[in-house]
Amino acid sequence: MKVLIVKTSALGDVVHALPVLAYLKSAQPDIRIEWLVEEAFAPLIADHPLLNRVIVLRTKSWRRSGFLPAAAGAWRVIRDLRRQGYDRVLDLQGNSKSGLFTRLAGACQRYGFDRAGVREWPNLLATTHRVGLGDGNCHVSRRALAVARAAVPGGREQRWAGPLHVSPAAAARVATQLQGLGLGPPRAHPLLVLHYGTTWPTKRWRLESWQALAVRLIRELNAMLLLTWGTEDEKEAATAIAAAGRQALVWPRGSLPELAALLATVDLVVGCDTGPVHIAAALGTPTVSIYRATDARRNGPRGPKHRCLQVPLDCAACLRKHCERDRPCAQSVSVECVFSAVKANFNR
Repeated sequence: MKVLIVKTSALGDVVHALPVLAYLKSAQPDIRIEWLVEEAFAPLIADHPLLNRVIVLRTKSWRRSGFLPAAAGAWRVIRDLRRQGYDRVLDLQGNSKSGLFTRLAGACQRYGFDRAGVREWPNLLATTHRVGLGDGNCHVSRRALAVARAAVPGGREQRWAGPLHVSPAAAARVATQLQGLGLGPPRAHPLLVLHYGTTWPTKRWRLESWQALAVRLIRELNAMLLLTWGTEDEKEAATAIAAAGRQALVWPRGSLPELAALLATVDLVVGCDTGPVHIAAALGTPTVSIYRATDARRNGPRGPKHRCLQVPLDCAACLRKHCERDRPCAQSVSVECVFSAVKANFNR
């Protein structure tokens, strides 16, 4: 059997879909699995041992080039998909763009979400089998697994995130960087990654809270902190947090495989609802994460290694990207609460 997974973005969502790979392989060990994904996220799964091929979408560059080049680029991908002879297509995205590629991939059997589960209704026109999710608040990984289970019955569902592969070359580069900073094994301090950035302002924790947390982690746990970042604004925030002391450093931005290699090496990752937290969870690294506009029960890493902190407001998990209550919401998760969760994770 040959299966195409359509899960194009975003980073955290791609990671949440990874358990589908192990499920499909357990159902049919000789299954061939290919994955359609946006160019920015392709390096994370490019060498995954359970994937036979990654097909790259270059939507952003197509849009910059204008309508005709974009249409030509999309048609080249569609022609490639149609030549593959897929038996099943699993649309795990549920929007109009994913529906377009699902519909035109050439497979007779196309699986996706029902009306309650899709993000955009035109997606329903692309699928031949629509999977109901029952409780719409179920974890995003379980949503993806429900579609996989309908398409290829009989597999085993793993309980937690992943698995995610670490590139040996990326691991070697990161090990060299850590060694150069005096942080290679054996380490004298616990090594933590703090990741300030998120895609939405309403997902972020206050910069002042991050700074206070960094001070406590250094002073009370004797921790060494690495501040990761993805944009120039996030780098500026990371620099402000790193001012907590000599045991806090801004980590240089590298590739996604290098970020994964770093997160696989450290003792714990702290962040909000953001891609690096989910990557860490898929690698088996303990996490502490904060949830404001999104729901920890739906989005947070699962399992005993992970502590998810939801804001204690009645409007939590509002899914709003901008909100007049942004400040009190961000303040409602205290530094003490996050520090205690980190400390508890070390004392497991």
